[in-house]
Amino acid sequence: MRLYDVTLPIRDGMPVYPGDPAIVFRPHCAIATGAPFNLSVVTFGSHTGTHIDAPRHFFDGAGDIEGIGLEVLIGPARVIEIPAAADIGVDALREIASAPCRRLLLKTRNSSRPLPDRFTPGYAALTAGAARLLVEIGLLLVGLDGPSADPSHATEYPAHRTLLQAGVVILEGLDLAAVPPGQYELLCLPLRLAGADGAPARVVLRQMGD
Repeated sequence: MRLYDVTLPIRDGMPVYPGDPAIVFRPHCAIATGAPFNLSVVTFGSHTGTHIDAPRHFFDGAGDIEGIGLEVLIGPARVIEIPAAADIGVDALREIASAPCRRLLLKTRNSSRPLPDRFTPGYAALTAGAARLLVEIGLLLVGLDGPSADPSHATEYPAHRTLLQAGVVILEGLDLAAVPPGQYELLCLPLRLAGADGAPARVVLRQMGD
């Protein structure tokens, strides 16, 4: 049974969403300088790389990362491909409305682009109408292969607000380039950061047999 690691590697200096903390790796002690072991200090924001958004990301006092149950983060998931959409609108999601699923991962044109060395706007993201549709069909979790559920030009963040207010977990920054559309088991384990509004996650898809 095939496993796909769909997690972006976190690396020193990797691009981040504008305004987010930079990612910095630095040695704290090193064998090369006489220490008995190597140990690093790593600095990054709570929404770095492949990560989960908790409701607290946009709503003060709302649920944090620890409040998201493992039963939401682990279970059957469906990957669908939307290769041509500028943004992911209602029409692109019509097929799932007739065959609802609880965990949906969206593979878009973002997955066909090489990993950038700087933040690149213009990625495919959800429209406000698409976010409302995902809430209406009873989704538990939506995953995207871009850095944000909202377009880079968004100022009110309607997709985030619509989904998180309804309790739909947002999983961003997936690497779906090698993953064919189909049915999988999702295994998503965010760092257990107490009280956090988000957390990086290691995410694996296990291909389900026929």
